[in-house]
Amino acid sequence: MLHTGMTGPDTAAGRLCLEFVNTVRWRASAHPEETLHSYADLVRWAQRVGLVSQSRAQKLIHEASPQSAEPSRVLRRAIDLREGICRIFLSLIHDRTPAEVDLAVLNKALRRTIRGGRLVRSDERFVWEWDVDEEALDSLVGPIALSAAGLLTSLAYKRVGQCEDDRGCGWLFLDTSKNHSRRWCDMNDCGNRAKQRRHYARTRNLRGEGIAPSLRVITPGSD
Repeated sequence: MLHTGMTGPDTAAGRLCLEFVNTVRWRASAHPEETLHSYADLVRWAQRVGLVSQSRAQKLIHEASPQSAEPSRVLRRAIDLREGICRIFLSLIHDRTPAEVDLAVLNKALRRTIRGGRLVRSDERFVWEWDVDEEALDSLVGPIALSAAGLLTSLAYKRVGQCEDDRGCGWLFLDTSKNHSRRWCDMNDCGNRAKQRRHYARTRNLRGEGIAPSLRVITPGSD
C-alpha cells in the first residue's frame, strides 16, 4: 500500500526523485559515471536511501531470476524515468519548457502506479492511497515517479538547483535555504572545496601583488 505523503524518506537531495537522479556521478562533466549497472544495484540503492527494508531488498533480489529478462527491463524503465526526470528539472532550472517526450516518460510511469487510487484520511489530513504489489520487481519505480509528480505540482519545484562545482558534479538538490542561495550539493563536499579554492585564489593574487597576508594579534587593551 502506497500513500502520496509516504513516497520515500528524506534524502540528502531533499526529495526521493532528485536523489534518484543523483545515481549518476559527475553528471555535468565530460565523463558521467553510472552507478546502476544491474537490477540488484537499483534495489541496493533503494535500501540505502530507506525506500525498502533490508528484508524486502533481499527478497526482491532473490526474485530477480537471472534467467528472466524482467529485471533488465525494470532497470531500463527506471533509468529512462531517471533521465526524463533529470531533463525536466534541468529545463526548469534554465527557464525552458520541459520536452513533451520527457513528460510522457513520467506520465507513463505514473499510469502504471496510480491505478485504483482512492482518497483516505491519515492523521489530520487526506492523502491519496494505492495498492502496490510490493513483491513486483518494478514496485520501486512507482514511489520515484510519485515523488517527481509531487514536487512538480508544488511551488517547491522552483527551488530545485544543480550543484555548481566546476568539476562537473551536476547533482540536483532542493534548496531550502531562506534566501534561495544554495549553490552546492553538499557544503561539506563540493561547497567546502569551492571555499578552499576561492581562498587559495585570493591568497595567490595578494602574493602576486606583493601583499603578504598578515595576521593581526590583538592584545588586552588594544583596539
